[in-house]
Amino acid sequence: MSALLLDTNAFAMILTDDPRLTDTARDAILGATRVALSVISLYEIGQKVRLGKWPEMDAFASDLAVQAQNDGIDLLPLSPAAALQAALLDWEHRDPFDRMIACVARAEGLDLVSSDTAFDALTLSRIW
Repeated sequence: MSALLLDTNAFAMILTDDPRLTDTARDAILGATRVALSVISLYEIGQKVRLGKWPEMDAFASDLAVQAQNDGIDLLPLSPAAALQAALLDWEHRDPFDRMIACVARAEGLDLVSSDTAFDALTLSRIW
């Protein structure tokens, strides 16, 4: 059994029952002892919905935290240490949301469920 952190894309795929969520990822989530989500993912979804960049998530945006908690997902705060680590992280990837999610996974010692191969440049265990 393992403890996992969902990347924003994996959380969205769960909410929308997206068939692109791989069987490997789905099985890992179902078998995990703990499934967590950084609160930065809520901000990322909200921002992209507000800007019209993620219309598929519009129907979910107002109740994301409630939905996560109803699904048994732990919401993790962004600590000051993780925020600073994300800013200083030696990683070419510029997406600020991914940088913070990576640092939360590291700080919490969680495997990351994500389709984003950019995380492979870090010393994280990525499941997809």
